[in-house]
Amino acid sequence: MVVCGDDGLGRRLAAELQEVYEERVTLVVPPASGQPFAVRRPSRRGLLAWVPSARMRVPAGERPAASELRVLEAAEPDEEVLAAAGVAGAAALALVYEDDDTNVRAALVARRLNPRLQLVIRLYNRKLGQHLEELLDQAAIVAEPGTDLRELDSSTTVLSDADTAAPALAASAIAGTSKVVQADGLLLRAVERTPPGRGEVADPGLCTLALLSATSNDPAGSEGAEFSGERGPQLLPDDRQVAAATGRGIVALEAVAHAGQARAASRLSAASLPVASLFSRRLRWSLAGITAALAALAVASWLTTGDHPLHAAYITLLDIFAINDPAVEEPAERQVLQILAGFVGLLLLPVLVAAALEALGAFRTATVLRRPPRGLSGHVVLLGLGKIGTRVLARLRELEIPVVCVESDPQARGLALARRLHVPVILGDVTDEGVLEAARVHRAHALLALTSSDTTNLEAALYARAVTPDLRVVLRLYEDDFATAVYRTLRAAHPAGLTRSRSVTHLAAPAFAGAMMGRQILGAIPVERRVLLFAAVDVAGYPRLEGRTIAESFRPGAWRVIALDTASPEDRRPDLASARTEDPARRPGLVWQLHPGYVLKAEDRVVLAATRRGLAELLGRTSARLLEPDAR
Repeated sequence: MVVCGDDGLGRRLAAELQEVYEERVTLVVPPASGQPFAVRRPSRRGLLAWVPSARMRVPAGERPAASELRVLEAAEPDEEVLAAAGVAGAAALALVYEDDDTNVRAALVARRLNPRLQLVIRLYNRKLGQHLEELLDQAAIVAEPGTDLRELDSSTTVLSDADTAAPALAASAIAGTSKVVQADGLLLRAVERTPPGRGEVADPGLCTLALLSATSNDPAGSEGAEFSGERGPQLLPDDRQVAAATGRGIVALEAVAHAGQARAASRLSAASLPVASLFSRRLRWSLAGITAALAALAVASWLTTGDHPLHAAYITLLDIFAINDPAVEEPAERQVLQILAGFVGLLLLPVLVAAALEALGAFRTATVLRRPPRGLSGHVVLLGLGKIGTRVLARLRELEIPVVCVESDPQARGLALARRLHVPVILGDVTDEGVLEAARVHRAHALLALTSSDTTNLEAALYARAVTPDLRVVLRLYEDDFATAVYRTLRAAHPAGLTRSRSVTHLAAPAFAGAMMGRQILGAIPVERRVLLFAAVDVAGYPRLEGRTIAESFRPGAWRVIALDTASPEDRRPDLASARTEDPARRPGLVWQLHPGYVLKAEDRVVLAATRRGLAELLGRTSARLLEPDAR
């Protein structure tokens, strides 16, 4: 694997490929800026720790040993540099420079050097990315005429660090964990279930992924339970093993929400303007009082005159609007009621004018920026509408999560999206007094601090915790070490509140690594010191799947079919891991909770949960490093 980058994402991606997938990696970086690089090596405890490493300058034709990191320094990834990095014989190349132009130029050169190369490109421009994918895939076919792209085993995947980090950040605010897998728009998370009591049955969610060796608050996270030395985690157990494992917690796969189903409902709710946002509470009480007075006058007229109730109400309305004849020759009761009705009419006039002005103002601000509605609670306060915040806002609204945004820049790129989705926005600096109160942070479910300043995010989190100690807080921090230190400090200071400090590079690296392994890899979830991979596989050509039932295809400890893609082959999306960007009315094709007796056909595509060794065995990969044990 070759990784080219100029920021923390490149280094984190190289570490992810080494740790999770145990690939040989060549890292191409700009010339040294004074900070030494680091490589992950096993420590005495069997865990992975950062240790300094010299910049290894291995000749281009020499392949480094497994778990080694080859580092090349170059100002730009031109043809000479890519050739020296071994792109001609590499399996995959990731171009993760911050500059889109640099990535595009290097991708064109790399495709010419190796038509079979798996390309993963970092781009923020989605439209450009779609066209670039088609162009580079077509270039691979033209380079080797008469060969199908599947036979070439090459493809181009364009990703954005903002897009890949958004699901994990949204899941951290909603579910408390960033260890998620996205499949066909469905957001999946690994959660721990406590050991069931005597006579109770554990809830497996969509399926049971593992039996834990020890309980932990977050087994799918970096703070998961460590190997106890007695019974390690048991991956992909069958029903008999789950029933026999008394006193052991389980890791279950469950869905957070489905973007496709929520999108229509969110648009429908956004299109309607509630009465509470049109009229203030004081105005609504005034209208209610005048209506009550009108009803009382109508009843009094009916009782005193003996007219029909409808006729009495009609006469009362005429008196209120001063379009009835004066009751000069009428009885005294009728005259008194007419005077009272005229007085109510005088009170009604300013109320109607105020209602018209408030409604006009509400409709005008509905096309600009909304304020948080009165009585709002259980929402997510999102700080920052930059590149990351915009993607997270879109993800939260797809999941139908109420959001209130805070942004200091009136020209921020996310304001247009907030305006279109009718999301309330507070314009102001989050460090100023009263800004977070205006966002109703004391009633919020979670706080997402995603501004570009680490100190601003930390200050906002500390202030919100001072207001609400048990508030769920998710921080975006640049450096992994700083994020770890902040997490531990806030967890110790506020044990009742759930805290997550996340680096965008840390969240985006798994998606980029999965794309380098091929489009069939949807993601990876660590369980203690082991790893489970999720992959989309076409059944045709695999005898251990084709013609077998769901129950027969299940191999405990190795792989398990967890979902079936029911979409027709011509309508299937090539990359199930990406967010749904086509017709929002198109329903998802994945079916979960499969019947054990369903027979897998050659035209089916399934989603598998597998160990690294099990997936290599199923796909027929004979590489020795993939057949090693899955201990991390």
